[in-house]
Amino acid sequence: MRKTILFAVGLLVLTLTTAQAQKLTGAGATFPYPIYSKWFSEYSAAHPGVEINYQSIGSGGGIKQVTSGLVDFGASDIIMTDEQIASSKTKLVALPTVLGAVVPVFNVTGVNNIKFSPDVLADIFLGKITSWNDPRLVKDNPGVNLPNETINVIHRAEGSGTTFIFSDYLTKVSKEWAAGPNKGSALNWPKGIGGKGNEGVAGLVRQLPGAIGYVELIYAMQNKITFGEIKNSAGNWVKASIGGVTEAAASVKQLPADYRVSITNAPGAQAYPISSFTWLLIPVKSADPAKGKVLKDFLNWMLNDGQNQVSNLYYAPLPKSVVEKEHATVNNLQ
Repeated sequence: MRKTILFAVGLLVLTLTTAQAQKLTGAGATFPYPIYSKWFSEYSAAHPGVEINYQSIGSGGGIKQVTSGLVDFGASDIIMTDEQIASSKTKLVALPTVLGAVVPVFNVTGVNNIKFSPDVLADIFLGKITSWNDPRLVKDNPGVNLPNETINVIHRAEGSGTTFIFSDYLTKVSKEWAAGPNKGSALNWPKGIGGKGNEGVAGLVRQLPGAIGYVELIYAMQNKITFGEIKNSAGNWVKASIGGVTEAAASVKQLPADYRVSITNAPGAQAYPISSFTWLLIPVKSADPAKGKVLKDFLNWMLNDGQNQVSNLYYAPLPKSVVEKEHATVNNLQ
């Protein structure tokens, strides 16, 4: 009898362990990779048998893989189009995870801070302003010894949500940009050198004198690269900060039901103008119910415990109203 009981208990434990042991795969945005890496590691450590593997391949790749059914979830800083949503093999919901900032990073000899007017920033990336001592830059930066140094533009080489956020902002502040490169994850750049990922752009800016690029805030902080101030829609010079991103998010009074919203160039005295939500792309009904159950549990954990960890990595947590709305959405996933 004792052997029978022990066998039954062992079988039960084995069954539970097998049910809990799940390997989830995801791919997409580099913008939130530092916080996703931390979340997936901590969640897996607290849930033995659960493994979440995430490839930081860029938002374009993430959308392609999840809509093709190649991964269990995707990640993107790009607001998916109606066409992308309609063409997906499985119905998806885009859930905001954190808020972040894209910053103009630069490597200019002897200079620690530069102020960029919106039109000046656009014209630099359009190739119309080619020297760091251009009169328009000098005018915005009194007292700064800007050198006669060629501006070397660095941009992303692949489809990128960071590019989407940056170009979304530029279309709102420059008619010429809107009529030219416009917004998108991959652009026909007027000039510049391409770097792969936020990491690649950050590395090229550090290496190349006179360089300017754009990266997510944490990559600038981690790589100790100087980044500039931008004049926001209220006419104030602001540097990227958690508070500035939070104020930009507060400009959204009514979040759309599908969570697709842009907060670049948001109103607000201290709102940082190149701010954005980033999203996980989740199947409404998982092909594997066991994986779907784990994914739902992770998402609820992310909305609770996970939000307490984001500020240490220079992201802004989701507003409380967004968290409450998302919990309801997550609970309806299958």
